[in-house]
Amino acid sequence: MTQTRRLPSVEFILLVALLNAMTAMSIDTMLPAIGTIATELRAADSNSRQYIVTAFFAGMALGTLVYGPGSDAIGRKPAIGVGLVFFAVGSLICLFAVNFPMLIIGRLVQGFGASAPRIVSIAMVRDGQAGAAMARVMSLVMMVFMLVPMLAPSIGQLVLAVSSWRMIFLGFLITGLIAGLWLWLRQEETLPPEKRLSLSPAALLAAAGEVLRHPVAMGYTFASGLVFGSFIIYLGTSQQIFAEQYGQGAYFALWFALFAAGIAMAMLVNARLVMRYGMRRLSGLALRGLVALSSAFLVYCLLAGGHPPLWALAAFLLISFFCSGLLFGNFNAIAMEPMGRIAGMAAAISGSLSSLIAILTGGVIGQMYDGTVIPLVAGFAVLGLLALLVTKWADRPRR
Repeated sequence: MTQTRRLPSVEFILLVALLNAMTAMSIDTMLPAIGTIATELRAADSNSRQYIVTAFFAGMALGTLVYGPGSDAIGRKPAIGVGLVFFAVGSLICLFAVNFPMLIIGRLVQGFGASAPRIVSIAMVRDGQAGAAMARVMSLVMMVFMLVPMLAPSIGQLVLAVSSWRMIFLGFLITGLIAGLWLWLRQEETLPPEKRLSLSPAALLAAAGEVLRHPVAMGYTFASGLVFGSFIIYLGTSQQIFAEQYGQGAYFALWFALFAAGIAMAMLVNARLVMRYGMRRLSGLALRGLVALSSAFLVYCLLAGGHPPLWALAAFLLISFFCSGLLFGNFNAIAMEPMGRIAGMAAAISGSLSSLIAILTGGVIGQMYDGTVIPLVAGFAVLGLLALLVTKWADRPRR
């Protein structure tokens, strides 16, 4: 095997964190601006602004299915490069959008491109690390990554304060160019030609069939999609709820950072406890807690006419996102546990399917927003309960 030049570990971690963070950046930076965009581009109604978020996720769901197996065949750097080209094209479409449908098309293309650095950068880590070493690198990557959802809405608000929302998309374009140049000039290819796989429809169909037939992989993929669906409801309606319903437009970025901190805390807690208590026990407790909290808070919201005090809503979301932070990583790991032989393709299929479930459930419930928080809280309760039932089905004893 030929020796390849390796980046210093700190630089490699920062590069992978940037490639991962492009997804969160492309969503969270937009949130303070989606109301302005929808008004300026004459969206059909106030809830149509949510499509700015869901269209991006739809593009990601499709791209995940393409770039995961594709990188096994053509190499990591070319796959990420193709994705960054699509990301740049989508950013340009949004930058020069003259109507709302054109912007949604741009977001779809942007999401399709952003899935490449998100998925393939993790494969780059896997190529050079294994076991505890890979876990350490990914933990450090996620620590850097979590700064993005905490800071991105503030950046979006700052851009709106001094310029047009279109400059946000110009920022996306510049970030994509920086990431692409950094990757191409500094990082060597991590998957040598002799280790690449042939990409065939038969192999993809065989992997899909194996995932779809396995109850644990299928059950936890569905559960992950349902939990992520509640997160999409929040992303789609957060600007309407905090900026309009509660008049917190000036402080929107601070609220968003607070709830992102809840997820970050959960990831740190999970990293410390998962080896002692196991993935299923931790995620089971978190999911039951999420369902109980959401159900109780839904009753409270109904009694309050859909307008609970802001402090109560904030406490609910902070605890809910803490529970969700314990679920995301564990559910994905449990779903992939029996898929070792076809991990690459199975990860792409599982990720794409869970994203599709999240878009269909979270997108539909988000469109029910009626000026109250009842659809949001009911979505957390219903989707959490469905996830609990699905995981129970997946873990039941079988002959």
